[in-house]
Amino acid sequence: MTTRTAFSDLRADFPLLAANPGLVYLDSAATSQKPRAVLDAVRDYYETANANPHRGAYKLSGTATDAYHGARREIARFLGAADADTLLFTRGTTEAVNLLATGWGQAHVHRGDRIVVTRMEHHANFVPWQQLARAVGAEFRICELTKDGLVDLDQLRALVTANTKVVAFGHVSNALGTINDVREIVAIAHGIGAVAFCDGAQGAPHLRVGFDDLGVDAYAFSGHKMLGPMGIGGVIVKRRVLETMHPYQFGGDMIEFVFDGDTTWNVPPHKFEAGTPNVEGAVGLAAAVRYLEALGMDAVRAHEMALTRYAMERLAVIEGLHLFGPASAEARSGVVSFTLGDIHPHDVSTMLDVDGVCVRAGHHCAQPLMRALHQSATVRASFYVYNTADDVDALVASLVKAKARFHAHA
Repeated sequence: MTTRTAFSDLRADFPLLAANPGLVYLDSAATSQKPRAVLDAVRDYYETANANPHRGAYKLSGTATDAYHGARREIARFLGAADADTLLFTRGTTEAVNLLATGWGQAHVHRGDRIVVTRMEHHANFVPWQQLARAVGAEFRICELTKDGLVDLDQLRALVTANTKVVAFGHVSNALGTINDVREIVAIAHGIGAVAFCDGAQGAPHLRVGFDDLGVDAYAFSGHKMLGPMGIGGVIVKRRVLETMHPYQFGGDMIEFVFDGDTTWNVPPHKFEAGTPNVEGAVGLAAAVRYLEALGMDAVRAHEMALTRYAMERLAVIEGLHLFGPASAEARSGVVSFTLGDIHPHDVSTMLDVDGVCVRAGHHCAQPLMRALHQSATVRASFYVYNTADDVDALVASLVKAKARFHAHA
C-alpha cells in the first residue's frame, strides 16, 4: 500500500472541513471528522449491497454478510489481532466496557474481590466497574496519579493484591492526553492473575495498537474517534477470556437453538452481537482504517506529537494559562488541557467559537480526575491528522483575544 507522508493537504479529504475553510476544528478527542472515502464507502454499501446479513439464502444477503465480516477482518488486522473472531462489534467503547463488566464481570467478580481503576478514567471505564463492585460486594479501588499526570505505578503495584480480579485502565487519557505504559500495567495485573482491560478509545485513533503484542486481555475502541461513523466500535478479547464470558443481550444471530425451556448460544463473535448488525458502520470503519493505514500510524503519531509540542510551546507564553498533564509532548497524545486565569472554561470556549475555533470545555466525562485537579472544568484542544500548525496559531491568537476581551469587560 502506498503511504502518504504529507499532512498539510489532508483537509481537502474531509468534506465538512473543505466546505468551511475558516473553521478550526480542535475537538477530535470528542469525535473526528470523516474523510470522503468513509462517506463514499457507506453510500456504496447502501447502493450496491444492502440486505440483512446472515439471514437470507440469496446472493445479496451473502454480499452484505461478506461486507460485514470482511470489515471485521480489516479492523482486527489494523488493531493487531490475528484472530478476527475475537473482535466483537458494539456501538462504541461505552457499550464495549459495559459488555465486559456484565458478560465477564458478573461471572468472575464476587464479594470480597477487588477491582482497580485509575484516577484518569473516562466515566465509561469507571462507572461500569464501580457499579459492578456495588452490585456484588466487591472492593472498588482507585489508583492515583503522579504530579505530572501519569499513573502512579508504585501505588498500582500496592493496590493490585491477590484478591484483585480486574485492572481497568485507559490507553490514553481523554482529559490529559497521558499515554499510559500498557505493558507495565498488564504485567502488574497478570503478576497476581488478574485480567487487564484497556479502554482504547483515545489510543486506537492515534497510536499503533498491536493487540496481540500488548498483552491486554481486552481492548475497546470507538469508530467515530478514528475517522469512522458514529454508532460502531468494538472490543477485542483474548479467546481464553472470551470463552468464559456470558452474553448480555439476547436475540437474533447470537442464538443457536431455542427450546421451550432453555436456549443455547452461537459461537463468538455472534454470541455477543444480538440483533441486526450495524453493517454500514462496520463498512465505514473499515474504510477509515484503510485511510489511516495509507497515512501510516507512525506518521500519524509523529504529526500529532509535533503539533502538540508546538502547541505547548505557544501556550506557555500566555500569562495566566495553566496546562495540565505530562510536561513532555512525547508522553501525551494530541491533547492539551488547560485553564485561562479566572475565566471559566465554558466562557473561553464560547469566546473561541466566535473566531471559529472549536474546543471542548467541561469535565470531559472525568469528574473523579477533575476533583483531583481541584478543577470543575478545563478547556481541551485536541489535534488529529487534518490539523496543522496554522490551527495552533489560530487557537493561541483567539485565546489572547479572549483574555483581553474578558478583562476589558471585567
